[in-house]
This record gives sequence, structure tokens and C-alpha cells, in this order.
Amino acid sequence: MEKTGKHEEGMRLNKYLARCGVCSRRDADQLIVSGQVTINGETARTGQLVEPGDRVQVGKKAIVLEEHRRVTLAFYKPSGVVCTERDAHAKSKITDVIKYPVRVTYAGRLDKDSEGLLLLSNDGDLIDAMMRGANGHEKEYVVKVDREITDVFLNKLAQGVYLRELKTTTRPCGVTGIGKYTFRIVLTQGLNRQIRRMCGELGYRVQSLKRIRVMNVMLGDLKPGAYRELTEQEYAELYERAGIIHAGKQDAE
Repeated sequence: MEKTGKHEEGMRLNKYLARCGVCSRRDADQLIVSGQVTINGETARTGQLVEPGDRVQVGKKAIVLEEHRRVTLAFYKPSGVVCTERDAHAKSKITDVIKYPVRVTYAGRLDKDSEGLLLLSNDGDLIDAMMRGANGHEKEYVVKVDREITDVFLNKLAQGVYLRELKTTTRPCGVTGIGKYTFRIVLTQGLNRQIRRMCGELGYRVQSLKRIRVMNVMLGDLKPGAYRELTEQEYAELYERAGIIHAGKQDAE
């Protein structure tokens, strides 16, 4: 079989799937472990290398690394939409609400009940860099809770909250009150339902949660369900902050 597209010799399978825009490397590892990925007709193994000419499939779909234009979208995820591509039980998935000529996947999640900025990309390296919690990338949210906020509440959020369910304490973060029931919070980690858990530990219940910024990219005036391509300046700064070489370069290497 002739080599289709360009990829380095001996590329790790999870990186190969991410480069093809299938999913992040983390999700690719899960696909591999679940037995859904084959190489040359045989079930793939974690850490296996993809060599030129290998035939890679996820289920019955052939996955080919081709030259493509790197694209990243700023998308306003509406409340009720699930960040998943394969959950047959989800009533509304990302793939149901956004149609784009190039296949893109999400770089970081928002839970079903939350809304706001979600970055979608076909650049597996960018997705992988952004989903690494240790990198400390900033994400900013506007949150409304069910009762009046106090300085004590805001200070406790800012200092870090022990989450009993997860048995961990959240990192210190920036918190600012902007209304009787509303505040802004800037996180540098992405624990599961983190803000809702933090508020719950302090006796508050989140009524609405909107993400308005991811690193240097702002939600701006996007409407729910709408998306836009990033500007060249946004690309350059995003890639630089993510620590990716050739910041802002959109053409495939």
C-alpha cells in the first residue's frame, strides 16, 4: 500500500490519531484501550508506532494523515449540548449543532449545563497542549449563584476549596464580584465540574455558568450556536501560550 499523506516514521498511534483530527491524544488512548483501533487489520496496542504505509482504522473508518490547513474555531456552546462525538444516548452533541467543512474536535470541555466559549480545532498538537492541566492555561467564567454572594465566599473561592468528592484542593484563582449574585472567576485547572463543586462546598448552588475566555481568545459577541475562525493574531498568541513551535502557523508541516 502506498504511503498517503506525510507523517514521520514511527509516529506513536495516539499522536497519529490526534494529528488526523480524530480526537485528543488522551481520548485516543481510550479508543486504543477499548479495542476500537486497528493497524493493518489487527487490534492496536497502546504505544504502538504507525509506520509509512500502515492502514489505520477506528471501527470501520480508515484514518489517513493528509496535508491540511490548520483551523481553530471559537464556538459558543449552548447549554444542554454535550461535549462528545460518540455518545449515542446524548440528546444534543457538538457534532449535531456545528457543521464545518473541515473535521474539528474540542480542545477542553464544558459540561452539559454550562455554556460559552469552546475552542474546536483539527490540530491535534494544539488540542493536546491545551488539555494538559499542568500547563496552567487560564479560562475565565461568569457565574450566577442562588443566593447573595459575600466577601467571605469570594475569598474562600480565591484561596482554594477542598473538594471532598475528588479529595483535592483547588488551585488559588482570581475571583471578582460583579453583582449581587454574580462573579467572575479565572481558573488554571480543569477538574470535573470544578466551579459547581467549589460553590457547592461553600453552600451555594450555581444557576448559570458561562465561559467567556480561553487563554487569549474571548467569547465576545458570539451568539449561542455560532462560531468564527480565529484571527491571525489570535492564532499566533494562542500557539505561543500553548508552547507550540512555529506559533500561529496554519499550514500542515
